Amino acid sequence: MKLDKTKRGWWESAVFYQIYPKSFQDTDGDGVGDLKGILSRLDYLEKLGIDGIWLSPVCQSPQVDNGYDISDYQDIYPVFGTMEDMEELIRQAKMRGISIIMDLVLNHSSDQHPWFLEAKKGRENPYHDYYVWRDGTEDKMPNDMGSVFGGPAWTYVPELGQYYFHQFAPQQPDLNWDNPKLRQELYQMIRFWVDKGVGGFRLDVIDQIAKVPDEFITANGPRLHEFLEEMSRKAFCEEGIVTVGEAWSADVPRAQKFSSRDGKQLSMVFQFQHIGLDQQPGKAKWDTMPLYLPDLKKCMERWQLGLQEEGWNSLFLNNHDLPRIVSRWGNDGIYRVESAKMLATMLHGMQGTPYIYQGEELGMTNIRLELNQYRDLEIHNLYAERTAAGYTPQEVMESIYARGRDNARTPMQWTAGVNAGFTTGEPWLPVNDNHSFINAEAALADPDSVFHYYRRLIELRKTHEVFRKGKFVLLLPEDPNVFAYLRQTEEENLLVICNFSDKQQSLEEICVPENAKLLLGNYAEQSQALRPYEARMYLW
Repeated sequence: MKLDKTKRGWWESAVFYQIYPKSFQDTDGDGVGDLKGILSRLDYLEKLGIDGIWLSPVCQSPQVDNGYDISDYQDIYPVFGTMEDMEELIRQAKMRGISIIMDLVLNHSSDQHPWFLEAKKGRENPYHDYYVWRDGTEDKMPNDMGSVFGGPAWTYVPELGQYYFHQFAPQQPDLNWDNPKLRQELYQMIRFWVDKGVGGFRLDVIDQIAKVPDEFITANGPRLHEFLEEMSRKAFCEEGIVTVGEAWSADVPRAQKFSSRDGKQLSMVFQFQHIGLDQQPGKAKWDTMPLYLPDLKKCMERWQLGLQEEGWNSLFLNNHDLPRIVSRWGNDGIYRVESAKMLATMLHGMQGTPYIYQGEELGMTNIRLELNQYRDLEIHNLYAERTAAGYTPQEVMESIYARGRDNARTPMQWTAGVNAGFTTGEPWLPVNDNHSFINAEAALADPDSVFHYYRRLIELRKTHEVFRKGKFVLLLPEDPNVFAYLRQTEEENLLVICNFSDKQQSLEEICVPENAKLLLGNYAEQSQALRPYEARMYLW
């Protein structure tokens, strides 16, 4: 079913697919993916049935933070290709009913952006106020706020006698959204991409644009919603433009406001409350513990009920910053296929817009490398800090194997051949050895593969209104192994049952009506009990 993307709300029936360009497909043998590589795989994505591609940053950048440090918002990083390649990708994708959703970083720029180079020339320079500055001396910072990547959030510029503020790396100075001239420049840049034909935007750390560093406020500042409403009016003018904001600080009341049905701010937000549920309370993400399923169920219920009439959910378990979910909450051993399908069933049965991260539809897994093979700066910083604090190297490596971001960034596994068909050169990050049996070529040829299961889920979401409109009812909230829920409209009922364990589970407490039809399941034959990682969807 093709969606009318000129109408607001088309994304409520859509499924998006995130591409991390460095790792998707290389065409020139330099070991890094490129735009022509994405072009060459559009038929694959069309077969999967997705409606949009969230494209991680491809703009000009020094790549200090993998493209999230933009030095020119209106040009393409040459390793990825040219503006002509980008325009061809937008055009070819649109011909297949696929929108390009660009990743925009509006909280900060690169320190190599012309605006910042001008800003450092003097306090009277017209671009100086495009960034956040405070007076100080070399031995006295404005305050002791720390940055997300470690170290202080302030960097001194001696010739100005001032510090500039950066929530992330020093090479990523924060933009000053209190300056109306800056905001207008950003809106004009967004219109540049709308005119190119993109269908929407993923807005990086958008809840942080209204920071007040003097008061230690980095997220949800007092002018945040004012800024979002202004941007919606002036930049996202067309009804069909989809906007999803990354908002780590979002709770249900905030998300209701961000994604309210009046469309004044954003289409939806990425919230992350479910992502930290297997993290030891009060500790870092590296300090893991087994997932307690009732916590996940209650979290998902809270968001399903909270946004049911008041906003719109985004649905995701994987992205470029998160380890592979099948290795995290599933089973990447003998039940890899079953658990990958089960996790997809649990997520895609809910109300919201699902996001598939590249390789998720193949059941790709985490990787285990030697420390020197990892490329992510966060991993190397962690290793240095934790070994210095007394952790053993083995303990630290186990944390990296479980939670390192490079787990999600290994090259896409297209074939069982050399480098998984990703590149003819040396890949920028090693390919997982299991590409010999986990790859797209094998998945396309196997009607029972994870790929074809995702394809059927996507078809079902477009066929039955209950996926979009059904009320959510959680069943068995305290069961530690089974996640079951209902979606209900006046015309249809959907029952989703998922076994999160590698043991058989009883179905006695779940009433399946006699007239219910098994819509989808991840085992070929029916049984009286739920088998390991079994998932079922019933419709009546």
